[in-house]
Amino acid sequence: MSARTKAKPARFDRGAFYRLSRMLHAYLSAFAFLALMFFSVTGLLLDHPDWLAGRGQERETTLTIPAAVLARSRAQRDPNADLAAYIAGRTTLVGAYRSGEVDDGQANLRFEGVKGSSTAVVDLTTGHADVTVERATPLSVIGDLHRGKNASLAWRAVIDVTAVLVCAMSLIGYVLFFSLRFRLRTSLALTAASLAVLGAVFVWLTP
Repeated sequence: MSARTKAKPARFDRGAFYRLSRMLHAYLSAFAFLALMFFSVTGLLLDHPDWLAGRGQERETTLTIPAAVLARSRAQRDPNADLAAYIAGRTTLVGAYRSGEVDDGQANLRFEGVKGSSTAVVDLTTGHADVTVERATPLSVIGDLHRGKNASLAWRAVIDVTAVLVCAMSLIGYVLFFSLRFRLRTSLALTAASLAVLGAVFVWLTP
């Protein structure tokens, strides 16, 4: 063989590529299927809110904020956040601090979370605080978890990871279609029909 003879480029190993795709699809499905079932069930429940009708439990309490704490809060960049931190350390609240505003000598503090919400009305002169804690209903918990509303950064990361994994599984699934030579035409036809049905529902049956 001549030294000038160029080496042939390596051929694409289609079989190895499909085996890798099947392996990745199997591994990703371990978590993605559980997450997909969760978001499917919660989506179904949100579409039928009467299935989980109920009212959250409410609890009220009072406390007095010392004058020294009020003075310290006024010196902070965000007085409302400082007051919220003090109240959270003195009584049991539901939710994380979200916002606060001062109106006519009163600070109105709002705490929100998936498990419920809390409000605190503080008299900035006397330090008297009325705190109301409202537990979320099962439906509101499911709705917030499904949408990520009022959820923690960790839960929103779970939603993002789930979305990425489901998209990856779907793409790998379409790759695997090409390994099924005798079913490829049927698979592509079903895909086209599904897109047509979704498009038709949106265009003609969705106001």
